[in-house]
Amino acid sequence: MFAITSAPGARRKIRIATAFLLAVLTLVVLGRDRIVLASSYVIPFGPGRNGTQPAVPTILSTEERETYLRVILDPSSTELPRLECPQPDLSRYEYLKPRNTSTIQYFFALDLRQCLPLLPRLIGSIIETIRFLGPEHCALSIVEGNSDDGTAEVLSGLRPALDALTTTYYFRSSSINPSTGDRIARLAELRNLAVQPLLTSPTLFSPSNTTVLFLNDVAICPEDTLELVHQRRRLGADMTCAMDWTYVGRDPTFYDVWIARGMNGDSFFDIPPDGNWNSAWNLFWNDAATQARYADHKPFQVFSCWNGAVAFTAEPIMSGKVAFRGPREDRGECMQGEPQLFCKDMWWHGYRRIAVVPSISLEYSDERGKQIKDAKGYTSRWVKEADADIEWQSDPPDTVKCIPKYENQYFEAWNKTQGEGLG
Repeated sequence: MFAITSAPGARRKIRIATAFLLAVLTLVVLGRDRIVLASSYVIPFGPGRNGTQPAVPTILSTEERETYLRVILDPSSTELPRLECPQPDLSRYEYLKPRNTSTIQYFFALDLRQCLPLLPRLIGSIIETIRFLGPEHCALSIVEGNSDDGTAEVLSGLRPALDALTTTYYFRSSSINPSTGDRIARLAELRNLAVQPLLTSPTLFSPSNTTVLFLNDVAICPEDTLELVHQRRRLGADMTCAMDWTYVGRDPTFYDVWIARGMNGDSFFDIPPDGNWNSAWNLFWNDAATQARYADHKPFQVFSCWNGAVAFTAEPIMSGKVAFRGPREDRGECMQGEPQLFCKDMWWHGYRRIAVVPSISLEYSDERGKQIKDAKGYTSRWVKEADADIEWQSDPPDTVKCIPKYENQYFEAWNKTQGEGLG
């Protein structure tokens, strides 16, 4: 899997109070950092709507490949294990179906590697969502990272079914290796590849009406993706994020702490200089208003988030104002992840309505995904609470916490390096 939103090398040195938790956490983080790529081959995006599909290396047997495809395309199939998802109240989302438009309104983007067991749930939920929203109004763009477990074969094998649905499908594999060189810049490059069709085929999309749903390799249900879009539309938000979780012990821990920043500029929970996560349970400890909204499952505004899944307007990308990038360390910008920088650039260009939807809880495997849904509740459990308005703040926090290393944390101006002829 691509570890798109984990921290840099320092994150892999997280020190939990006990040696046991340290070992567990190290396995969790390194498990999502498996970026040692195999032989280099590139499958370019096909021309036109779907184009042709070059061959990918054969790893799975025909029967194995066909089983995965059959399960992905059949939400009722129980041939392979996956997170069980409830049937959403589709009447809640009926208005999201496009009417009288020839442009693609929903653009699903993913960077995936080595996640074959997760595909029945992840891709299956995406296809269920596409079928509901209208296949001709959706596009799916996947960049795969030279997996050796058959992930590429299955993703490539989706093309006939997506063609039959009349859904635009962009698929390619990339040999970009974030484990060598400038890691954040390479992760940003992978993200930019996933959204590249918005720039290379702009007539298919609408800057003002197309929503990008960028998903990590998470166990996600159709109601989760629909709720992200619903809340973005209902709140008039530029971007909405879920909440992602991991298990470093018995209890779930918020995962994307290196990226996410509240409207006070601080991380979602406090991490002292020794790197322990003993306070991970105490989310928004220094922001009472946000803490209350989180406890009530109400959306809340943030400076930055990603948290496993996001929905955002295509306009910043299609206008050329915003792209994923690495930090400008040569100009003194804080070492930070590409999703946080994406949000920072959104703020700079006037896209300031960024919100977390805490009713959507995600994890990175089917087994743990069930655990987090059992612990936090499925999204449909909290829909009444989730439909709460936000009093949007138009001004960002003056300063935002930088965490290049846990022993070296500081606040810097939110707009550091902006306006230097760089955007």
